[in-house]
Amino acid sequence: MLARRFRYPARHRADAPMTVPTPTERAERWLRELDDALHAGRADAAAALFLEDGCWRDLTAFTWTLRTMDGRASIAAMLRATLARVRPTGWTLDGAASESNGTVEAWLRFETSVGRGRAVLRLRDGRAWTLMTMLAELKGHEEPAGERRPLGVEHGAYGRGLPTWLEAREAWRAALGRTVQPEVLIVGGGQGGLALAARLKRLGVPALVVDRHARPGDAWRSRYRSLVLHDPVWYDHMPYLPFPDHWPVFTPKDKMGDWLEAYARIMELDVWSATTCVTARRDEAADGWVVELERDGEPAVLRPRQLVLATGLSGLPQVPSFPGAEGFEGTQVHSSAYAGGAPWAGKRCVVVGSNNSAHDICADLWEHGAQVTMLQRSSTMVARSETLQALGWGRLFSEDALRRGITTERADMTLASMPYRLLAESQKAVTAQIRERDASFYDRLRTAGFMLDFGEDDTGLSLKYLRRGSGYYIDVGASALVAEGRIGLRSGVRVRGLRARSVVLDDGSELPADLIVHATGFGPLSDVVASLVSPEVAERVGPIWGLGSGTTRDPGPWHGELRNMWSPTRQPGLWIHGGNLQQSRFYSLQLALQLKARSVGLPTPVHGAAAA
Repeated sequence: MLARRFRYPARHRADAPMTVPTPTERAERWLRELDDALHAGRADAAAALFLEDGCWRDLTAFTWTLRTMDGRASIAAMLRATLARVRPTGWTLDGAASESNGTVEAWLRFETSVGRGRAVLRLRDGRAWTLMTMLAELKGHEEPAGERRPLGVEHGAYGRGLPTWLEAREAWRAALGRTVQPEVLIVGGGQGGLALAARLKRLGVPALVVDRHARPGDAWRSRYRSLVLHDPVWYDHMPYLPFPDHWPVFTPKDKMGDWLEAYARIMELDVWSATTCVTARRDEAADGWVVELERDGEPAVLRPRQLVLATGLSGLPQVPSFPGAEGFEGTQVHSSAYAGGAPWAGKRCVVVGSNNSAHDICADLWEHGAQVTMLQRSSTMVARSETLQALGWGRLFSEDALRRGITTERADMTLASMPYRLLAESQKAVTAQIRERDASFYDRLRTAGFMLDFGEDDTGLSLKYLRRGSGYYIDVGASALVAEGRIGLRSGVRVRGLRARSVVLDDGSELPADLIVHATGFGPLSDVVASLVSPEVAERVGPIWGLGSGTTRDPGPWHGELRNMWSPTRQPGLWIHGGNLQQSRFYSLQLALQLKARSVGLPTPVHGAAAA
């Protein structure tokens, strides 16, 4: 029997004059019908409340994974598999609903058998176009925040010396990894690993972060000198600890590194720096992992139950093997190892590639007086940062958005509430606006010979990021240098080979070169899984990132989510966490709740083909 549901009061007497219902009344009526159908266990009736092509995106609340149900049949199938266990109830509106262009939007709260959830609903013609449900907290395992915050002291005379905060903290650090094993081992101490560690800390899950760098934040500090985040500050907050309101709109890399180091200290995260993860193998008998490490040059072994890879979205640097490379007398370096342009003043430099890093490095070399040429082998999506802020980020992440009451939490949920399939359609309109607004900018780039595209289906930068994680540049000034010829450009050509001091192109021409920077990207993250765990596990897990599903062996239907991100993989106990700062902030909660549920023994079945 499902839990007793909330009943909404009647709004009108039967003999009351007919009036046009408000958006709030329409949302309440739909919610009553959904509540009735779910309470009765009628999955088909609940699905019939959606448009024929409506979508239900669930984040952990019903499915214990991230899953988009596309269409009534898929929604009904999910509900048949989950209703008896989830027992959703207590559906309420969280504030008044609103309406824009015929779409009613309502924010909701609800409960399940194990937790409390939030939801965003969009109605068209009285039926649901989209519904996003997400687990917000677990009952009995709420974060110790607000009125639940710890006291911080034990008042009274006990006749014994209680440990101070510092003594207790140092004792825990000394024990972790030795007499006490972490429940969760997070490999990677960048923004993703630290965000997840902070979530788990608040939930009381023992977690340890290991990172090869000497200090938290060094992954940013070690990048090239001129690097600045291309996403604006409102988009980039870390969980619980937002940037102060004087923080620059675009954060310099070293400032970001210092913030992450301070974040790890303030949030009391357990981090082993200067630690390399050598290998990991599954211990089925112990339902966990055996992970071999090298810490400060000494071997160490950990036995966590859950292993999270938070090393970023990329695998190993991809350095092309050009004929004649061994005879090149200049310097070759991958973009990940490029330090800065100062040593190359007056030198001839070739940057192979035309995405974000390639543009930034070209601009840095030019600023230091180098003669630099960008070698563009395929087309690139370019969008001006100012335009993206005006037409993209600014709607949800800006000072204006804050004035309109759109907090970071609300912005994150709004972004997550739009299924990826529908996001693609909306981005076509945004891309069309970008092309119209910056038409003269694009004309100048084309005149310079730069090969432009706007996504494979005119969906622009956002979908390129979600599908490939590459193929674009957010312009912060380098495009003007290309258009003006200050940065040389050779496009539509390939490298035939290298000579002692030149790059030979496939049209027979040569580019003199003292330095070649390979801004040629990285391999897939599955390569990291293969090298750290095994090729067999990498094959079992399948592709990581990109919109799709399943594995190369068994691609299955598209479940409308990024492959293997923030959710159970086909390798029990192995999780992938990453993305940009906004994604790391938002999805770290969903991953942390899944890990917490497992640590306390809650049943966490996964509906559908993604079951581990």
